[in-house]
Amino acid sequence: MTRASEPSRRTILAAAVAAAATGAAATPAEAAEARSREARRGHAPARAVDNRAWTSYADWRSGTAKGTRAVSGARPGLVIASPAGTVAYTDPHTGRTATWEYATWTSPVHRLAVPATEAIASWNARTPAGTWLQVELTGTYSDGTATPWYVMGRWAAGDQDIRRTSVDGQKDGRSSVWTDTFAIDDAASGLRLVSYRLRLTLYRAPGSGATPTVWRLGAMGSDIPDRFTVPASAPGLARELAVPRYSQEIHAGQYPEYDNGGEAWCSPTSSQMIIEYWGRKPTAEQLAWIEPGLADPQVCHAARSTYDYQYDGCGNWPFNAAYAATYKDLQGVVTRLGSLTDLETLIAAGIPAITSQSFLKSELTGAGYGTSGHLMTVVGFTADGDVIANDPASPDDAAVRRVYRRSEWETIWLRTKRYNASGNVASGTGGVCYLYFPAQPTERQRRALAAVGVR
Repeated sequence: MTRASEPSRRTILAAAVAAAATGAAATPAEAAEARSREARRGHAPARAVDNRAWTSYADWRSGTAKGTRAVSGARPGLVIASPAGTVAYTDPHTGRTATWEYATWTSPVHRLAVPATEAIASWNARTPAGTWLQVELTGTYSDGTATPWYVMGRWAAGDQDIRRTSVDGQKDGRSSVWTDTFAIDDAASGLRLVSYRLRLTLYRAPGSGATPTVWRLGAMGSDIPDRFTVPASAPGLARELAVPRYSQEIHAGQYPEYDNGGEAWCSPTSSQMIIEYWGRKPTAEQLAWIEPGLADPQVCHAARSTYDYQYDGCGNWPFNAAYAATYKDLQGVVTRLGSLTDLETLIAAGIPAITSQSFLKSELTGAGYGTSGHLMTVVGFTADGDVIANDPASPDDAAVRRVYRRSEWETIWLRTKRYNASGNVASGTGGVCYLYFPAQPTERQRRALAAVGVR
C-alpha cells in the first residue's frame, strides 16, 4: 500500500481505462471462447488497450540486432552474441562507475490499434551475476513528430551489480515518463502516441561471456476518457482459486531500506502469492540473507527483488512482472482490463490477477482503511458475483481472504478519476493489473488471455 503520507505517483497522470463490458448472458468461459472465435474471424470487439509483445523466434529475428542474436527452443529468447562495444555506467544510487560490454536489439515499428495517451513496457528475462538490461521506448505522435528515446527501466534480478531503477526527469514538453509509465502531458489536446519501437540493451562484465536472456518484451498502450464511475457488469462466475495468503502487515518495520518495511509491500506480497499459486518459490540460498525466524521470508525476498531505487518503493509495475518471470517457466505482463467480466474470464481459466486501486475508507465496505494506491490479488467470485480478494493489507495471513462488494470494487479499480480525502480530484489506475501465467499456457488459458487482449 502506498504510504498515507505520500501521494501515489499516478495522481499526476491522466489515467486511461477500457470501457467496461455490461451484462453478459454467457458464462465467462463461453464468453472467452466467443471472443476468441470472433478474433480469429477478424471481428474482435474494439478494446481501448493495445498489447504487443515479442516472444517468438520469428519475433526476435524481425528486429534490428547489433551484437545480439535470437535463440530458438521451447522458450525462444535474445542473448548477447558479440558485443557492439563498451560503455561506462555510473550507478546513481551507489556512485560506482563500471565499464560494461553491451549489445542492442530494436523492435520493428508497432502501430497502435489504439492511439495512446499512456504506454507501459514490460519484460521477462534472466540476468545472471555480472549482467543487466535496459528497456527504452520511442514513438511517433499523431502530428507526425517523434518522441525522444525514453528509458522505461534499468533492471537486474539481483542488486549486486547495479541498483534496478526507473529514471526521473524524462520529458519533451508533450510527454513525460512517470516512473514506469509514458504519458501524454495534455490528453485533452488530442495528441496521441500512434506508434512505437522498443530498444533493448543487454550488458555484461567485459570478457565474462555471461549474457542476459530475454524471453518477452512488449508494451501496453491505452486511451480512455476520464471518468469517476463505471457501468456495472453482470455476475457470470462463481469460483475461487486456491491462492496462498500472505499479509504485508506482519512485516511492518522489517528491512526499512526497502520502502520503509512491510507496511508498504502490497505489490511484492501480492506477487509472491500468485508466484506460489503456480508452484514456484525462492530457494534456501536466495533466502539466506533474511534474518532467521521471520515469518514468510519469501515476502521479504520479493520486496528486495522488486525495489526501485529511484522510485524508493516496491510498486514499480513492470519490475514486479519481471520478478515473477525470474521463476522457472513463468511469464509476467502489465495490462489494463475493461471489467470484472474480463477477470471472470481469467479466473474461469485458472488465472488469478493482481489489481491496482485507490479509494477512501467509505468506498470499500469491509476494507477498514483508505489508500492512495494499493495492490490486491483477485482469486475468485462468490455466487452473488462479489469479488474474493487476497488483500495483503490484513493483520495476519489468516485474515487475508476478503469478500468485497462487486459494484464498489469494480468502480474503485476501473475509474480514472476520484475524490481524495481532502475533496480534491485525484487519479485512479483505470483497470491496471499484473498477470502471471505459465510460459506454455494450456489452450484454455491461451484463449482466456487472448480474450482480454494478452498474447
